[in-house]
Amino acid sequence: MESPKHSLIPSFLYSSSSFSPSSLLLDQMLNSNSDLHKSQTTMLPQKNFLIASPTEPGKGIEMYSPAFYAACTFGGILSCGLTHMAVTPLDLVKCNMQIDPAKYKSISSGFGVLLKEQGARGFFRGWVPTLLGYSAQGACKFGFYEFFKKYYSDLAGPDYTAKYKTLIYLAGSASAEIIADVALCPFEAVKVRVQTQPGFARGMSDGFPKFIKSEGVAGLYKGIGPLWGRQIPYTMMKFASFETIVEMIYKYAIPRPKDQCSKRLQLGVSFAGGYVAGVFCAIVSHPADNLVSFLNNARGATVGDAVRKIGLLGLFTRGLPLRIVMIGTLTGAQWGIYDAFKVFVGLPTTGGVAPAAAITPAQAKA
Repeated sequence: MESPKHSLIPSFLYSSSSFSPSSLLLDQMLNSNSDLHKSQTTMLPQKNFLIASPTEPGKGIEMYSPAFYAACTFGGILSCGLTHMAVTPLDLVKCNMQIDPAKYKSISSGFGVLLKEQGARGFFRGWVPTLLGYSAQGACKFGFYEFFKKYYSDLAGPDYTAKYKTLIYLAGSASAEIIADVALCPFEAVKVRVQTQPGFARGMSDGFPKFIKSEGVAGLYKGIGPLWGRQIPYTMMKFASFETIVEMIYKYAIPRPKDQCSKRLQLGVSFAGGYVAGVFCAIVSHPADNLVSFLNNARGATVGDAVRKIGLLGLFTRGLPLRIVMIGTLTGAQWGIYDAFKVFVGLPTTGGVAPAAAITPAQAKA
């Protein structure tokens, strides 16, 4: 998009690959006065007088500009909101396995119980709070991650950023997730109650006011501690391991630099890196995920109650296989969608390049 700054420059000064009357007029003006300047050896060549048009295609969005962060925020909405909504059936079975393992003994039997009791429509119960909550979370998660990654890189400087880049990724993702979970928590509370207590509410429209009436506004944030405990390690692992895995793929598995790879190949790398990262995420964050499900389902319950009822081993293992499948697929799809949107708006895919502080201004605009 042409900025107001550029609009002050006469349009006939912009170069263009196509023929135009204005460019012909300028050429004639320059040639008509050529005899007067033959003796001036310092005269600039004609081609240097022309200024590249700011609206030429292929320029994309300037890195680390407000438009860049806005694009990353919107990409986060798409990647998290759509993917979490798509795996609602898996999430529904997982939550019920965590809350009532005697009834929902396995993945296959869990789906069978839901189908028998609630029909096919029951598999998508709670999809509205899932879509809204994880869209809000994704906006903050990806948008603020890009912001904090650049901010901490600038604070550290190029040398320390290159040396401690993994710490930059960890700090940036943790900072972003603290904010993202504040946006997610109310929706997550309603979602779990709707999914694990049949008859409580049909969805978000009636579940939200009913939850507030029962628990109060503060009840919406009853699970914020366990949610941070689940999501912050999850997101730190998600971003730091993804950045590392993608860097290793370009370094060891692909025999050419990232900027020489096709966009399709780069998006394939993003999905593969995201899937592997998702497996690690599921393992690290699973105990806290069990706590979140338990606390949001049982009124007045505490973390101690959850540990006594589920057991320490159960916190780490109950529902883990299903969550590994779900989170691996989810994370791979999220990185694929996020980077696909970045490519769509003219931005490079994530990872596989030097940290932000080590990039020169010329590279940032490339």
